[in-house]
Amino acid sequence: MKKTEVYILSGFLGSGKTTLLKRLLEDERSHGRKVAVLMNELGQVSIDSDVVEEDVSLKELLGGCICCSIQDKLEEQLQELLIEEHPEVIYIETTGAAHPVEVLDSILSPLFADQLFIKGIITTVDGTRWKDRKMLSPDLQQLILEQVRNADFILINKFDYLAENEQAQLIFEMQGLNSKAPCLLTNYSKVPIEKLRNLALDAKKESGHIHLNLSTFVYQFHKPISETGFEEFLKNLPDTIYRIKGYLKFQHSEQPFLFQYAYGMPLYMKEYMNRRLNLVFIGENVNWSTIKEKLASLQEQPTQ
Repeated sequence: MKKTEVYILSGFLGSGKTTLLKRLLEDERSHGRKVAVLMNELGQVSIDSDVVEEDVSLKELLGGCICCSIQDKLEEQLQELLIEEHPEVIYIETTGAAHPVEVLDSILSPLFADQLFIKGIITTVDGTRWKDRKMLSPDLQQLILEQVRNADFILINKFDYLAENEQAQLIFEMQGLNSKAPCLLTNYSKVPIEKLRNLALDAKKESGHIHLNLSTFVYQFHKPISETGFEEFLKNLPDTIYRIKGYLKFQHSEQPFLFQYAYGMPLYMKEYMNRRLNLVFIGENVNWSTIKEKLASLQEQPTQ
């Protein structure tokens, strides 16, 4: 089954995300692909939904951020899109307050993560705001830095308002934070669309190296595993695995567990119905083939 491509549009308020979305949708229309859009607004009213034409499936998530207060609603809307619309591509426009790692964590539900191909995180930056970011609160400064650090492609908008030496300084600063993402100076999010089509957050690894910052991995268990073996696996995880969530079944239990892992802390919650035993991982510079081998070896351990 062909996976649905997902592009995440990240960036602070007023940085050009919606303008970029409009350009991407125009390109999709010219190629005749089936498209869906998920638009997240912190307020109760959608401001930008008029950029989405009627032939595009649109889901609006209002009144909160998908990476914290309305995660359940996001999962429900995404599942509905996949079942009813079968889109070839989904664009997710996040709020300006969204942290990229948290957004990925929200999108990759164990129920359907294996149906998605995360193409990448495109971050738009208002060049003038970046230049004056020290005037923002420490929390907002940190958020903008994280949006750049975790991007797979960075668009620096409003470059006409910057002097040449300022443009060079911005690129230098952003590439210092994130040397792997292409960084493009632009106005009104004008970017050669084919450059974005070549993104792939889940790209194949070459020579054992991973070329993008954040990457994801989905593993499916086919039978119960040893709880002590799994605990040992967790103890030896690299620090750069930020999130794990999904369903697993232990040899001592009839029912599966919902498992969540964040900041090194595991959490198990007993489930009362059978689920697909998918585990979803999010990390940075991780050799997923090693993780896969270790998980496969857990399935090979004899029943206790």
